[in-house]
Amino acid sequence: MDFKPFIRRHADDLIASLQTLIRIPSVEGQLADGAPFGRDVQDCLEATLDLCRSLGFRTENIDNMVGYCEYGEGDEMIAVLGHLDVVPAGDGWTKAPFGGETEAGRIYGRGTMDDKGPTVAALYALAALKDAGFTPSRRIRILFGTNEETGCKDMKHYLAQGGETPVMGFTPDGEYPIINGEKGIMNCTFTKKLHQTGDYKLTRFEGGTASNVSPAYAVAEIRCPADAAGKIDMPRVTVTAIEGGLRIEAEGVSAHGSTPEQGENAIGRLAMALARLPLSGELLNTIAFLADRIGMETRGESLGIAMRDELSGDLTVNLGVAKGNERELSVTLSVRYPVTKTYDEVYPRLIKAFSLAGFAETAMMHKAAIYMPPESELIQKLSRVYEAETGEKAVLKSIGGGTYAKSIPNLVAFGPIFPGDEVREHKPDEYMEIERLIQNAEIIAAAMYELAK
Repeated sequence: MDFKPFIRRHADDLIASLQTLIRIPSVEGQLADGAPFGRDVQDCLEATLDLCRSLGFRTENIDNMVGYCEYGEGDEMIAVLGHLDVVPAGDGWTKAPFGGETEAGRIYGRGTMDDKGPTVAALYALAALKDAGFTPSRRIRILFGTNEETGCKDMKHYLAQGGETPVMGFTPDGEYPIINGEKGIMNCTFTKKLHQTGDYKLTRFEGGTASNVSPAYAVAEIRCPADAAGKIDMPRVTVTAIEGGLRIEAEGVSAHGSTPEQGENAIGRLAMALARLPLSGELLNTIAFLADRIGMETRGESLGIAMRDELSGDLTVNLGVAKGNERELSVTLSVRYPVTKTYDEVYPRLIKAFSLAGFAETAMMHKAAIYMPPESELIQKLSRVYEAETGEKAVLKSIGGGTYAKSIPNLVAFGPIFPGDEVREHKPDEYMEIERLIQNAEIIAAAMYELAK
């Protein structure tokens, strides 16, 4: 079935449609009447559904949290999952972040790559199949999420409201060729009340901004005798005398929380520096636990949770955030376990280690690992599509990060970033090459055809 001419003929329409959506700054905002994630996100969803209807598709809006368009008939449904929300523009842009400018074969703007560009490409891919007269055996549904960047509450709501689960599908919100495995993710916060005694008392302990970032800086302040400064002599640790005590600052190397081994954790280094002081009581036990059981480790050996598999490698631990004062100390970790392992193999050992050290769990977010075997129908078909469309081998990937595929059963990440291309999402001057945009539409159309025929 030859659907590519339609996509090429309508390339200008595809670009114009994407520009319309880019110009809506759909960053999560305050709850408003009828707009659970803010008016701009709501406007973007409505504009997308209007576009779907203009292309002749039936649409549905589920409580302004999720929308979809659908084509074809049949008892089963295959899905393409995209999202319309974006991260804030941030600093450093040379183009208008919500302008949708085109220059030198590129279209610029927040969301061009993540994920408005691929989502609009999917819509025109579906229009191409409709124009070619394709009669699918399975309905094809494009889901439009609105909360991927800040919690995936959109898809939780979709499923909770009885939204249909696809028999298979993909999200163009990752990388090519195919991400068929994603480690399980546990973002956990543990808190301990401190009842400090002795000559050394912690008054401040801070580091990091998010569980999924290995921190490059951490700082502690401690009331202590004046001669304590000489007890700490470590590389990349600075000790400064302050009134009544010391300020200890630790430097690290930032890395993504899925690959903490590529960085140096400043919080862990700070705990190891504090452990050199002659602490006592609860403070001694608390700092010793952080220094000895976590420290600069990234695989959970001393916590007793180390494990690995051949598909995705080692379990990783990232100590992302620490906040403490004289009364309590809390730490937030991101633990990512291998794709063939389970929550029940990790969590009990993790909670035991922290409980024995006097910490209580105060927050937990878990996303189970996903793994789609190479022999599955979905992977076989997407592999054939990728190889036919690119001439390259469809090498399967398992990753430590998480994609939108985790939010709906029976999906994997397929595109939009090609091997060797720069990863540009969430960066200043985010852009997508127009030819890559069109190529994604062609690949998505071919994938829809294969999954739904």
